Amino acid sequence: MSNTGESNSELFKLGQRVHSVNDRRRIGTVKYVGEVQGYSGVWVGVDWDDGSGKHDGSVNGVSYFRAWADNSGSFVRVPNLSSGVSLLEALQLRYKSESTKEEEDEMYVLSASNKRVSVELLGKDKIQDKLSKFEELTGASLSYLGVSSPGVQCNGNTTLANLKHLDLTGNLLSDWKDVGTICEQLPALRTLNLSNNLMNKDVSELPQLKSIRILVLNSTGVNWMEVEILKHSLPVIEELHLMGNNISAIKPISSPIVEGFESLQLLNLDDNSVADWNEILKLSKLRSLEKLYLNKNKLNHVHYPDKDSIHEPLGAYESHEKIYIPFQKLSCLLLGSNNIEDLASIDSLNLFPDLRDIRLSDNPIADPGRGVIPRFVIIARLAKIEIVNGSEISNRERKESEIRYVRIVMSKLHDNPEEITRLHPRFGELKNLHGIEDERPSIGAGGPKKMASGLLSITLKCVGASMGEKPQLTKKLPATTTVGKLKILCESFFKLKSIRPKLFLQEEGYPLPLLLDDEIASLMDLGVGNESTILVDEES
Repeated sequence: MSNTGESNSELFKLGQRVHSVNDRRRIGTVKYVGEVQGYSGVWVGVDWDDGSGKHDGSVNGVSYFRAWADNSGSFVRVPNLSSGVSLLEALQLRYKSESTKEEEDEMYVLSASNKRVSVELLGKDKIQDKLSKFEELTGASLSYLGVSSPGVQCNGNTTLANLKHLDLTGNLLSDWKDVGTICEQLPALRTLNLSNNLMNKDVSELPQLKSIRILVLNSTGVNWMEVEILKHSLPVIEELHLMGNNISAIKPISSPIVEGFESLQLLNLDDNSVADWNEILKLSKLRSLEKLYLNKNKLNHVHYPDKDSIHEPLGAYESHEKIYIPFQKLSCLLLGSNNIEDLASIDSLNLFPDLRDIRLSDNPIADPGRGVIPRFVIIARLAKIEIVNGSEISNRERKESEIRYVRIVMSKLHDNPEEITRLHPRFGELKNLHGIEDERPSIGAGGPKKMASGLLSITLKCVGASMGEKPQLTKKLPATTTVGKLKILCESFFKLKSIRPKLFLQEEGYPLPLLLDDEIASLMDLGVGNESTILVDEES
């Protein structure tokens, strides 16, 4: 069905972003303006971002528009919708004089010393005078205020000449041209947050944003091809945040890998849909990239490019080749909440030349709840890493983790050196580093000799609900003590008459303890080190 009347179409335009007059956080896109069969007057068909509609754009068997979800569309009367306000109007709205105590907490800008500075505005007729007091302010938050346009630039000197940080999260901006105008009116602007503004696909009209160093485009609907166009307008960009945009592929326009972004130090691709690590390798030439965030994607494998360097011709006028090292400055790689489950991915992280901070939590390979490798194994396998899952590795923890790791490998694979080399690439290096000799029991004429591994100091803590308050105990136990034997000892130590103990190893840096459920495995087999803590719980 076609829209009715030019006068009606002027009320709202197709594709325009709007919000409910009763809730500025309820935002949608105009998909239809006109009559609806069986109802009088003009209706606006809105496709709501949060899916809080009533239908898919069809009513009584007639399709008026196609909504993004079955129940994201609805028809709304014109007075119940707002097309938004200008940037200057939003400033007045946010920093007005008459407000409640709760509103005052939100009505501030940040000074150069990062302190809140309250702002007083008395009315539209005095806005020019009052805005002149903004000249020393460096930051403002205008989130969810319905900003849809830049507004008319103030006469004379720019009103917000020193504004460096602007948060426009959750507004009605969609045109990149408007974004360019806002940046041109704010010459000192360094940080711009456009999260939750659904941006148009046409990026061609964006001017040079010569001052923007941090751009946040989380949940804006941008894809990588648009990012490729955007980069030409961002000559000094240092941080680019692209969370929640369903990006699944890195698609450079004019070359196999991403070029440009000479100043980019942080790229945030959290909460997207990248499944193939080869897509990430297209970012390997970003020479200034130090931090790469890839949490909550769909990656199941990680590897470093096969060659230590990649040769690339500089151009027809150059006869020599320029060599660059992939990910040469990358120091932080966040891979939490992916699907990584192979040790080869962990070991490959050693090949990144400057990597020191890694996140692997909520991957199958590093989830202690699934019985996979614990923190000390990750530390031992990664030689240069200083931070794992947000927790810094002390010199002591690294040394103890590496020794513990070597001992457990020796206990399990001491008769198969080839298998050790294949499965544990750092074993020989760590064994020599810490001067660890082979530790096997031997029986001679004088009978059994003492195990070289000696005794371990183990702290035992009762945590079972029905065990009562019992003081913790520290015991010297042979490294060959099995889990089953330790359970029997705990029954004796703590006088647990009718309680079957359940043991957990409390790991430093892990929020959840590791269940010790293999009764025939020894403390040495499990990598339990000296001065470890074991929690004594009860079987449910």
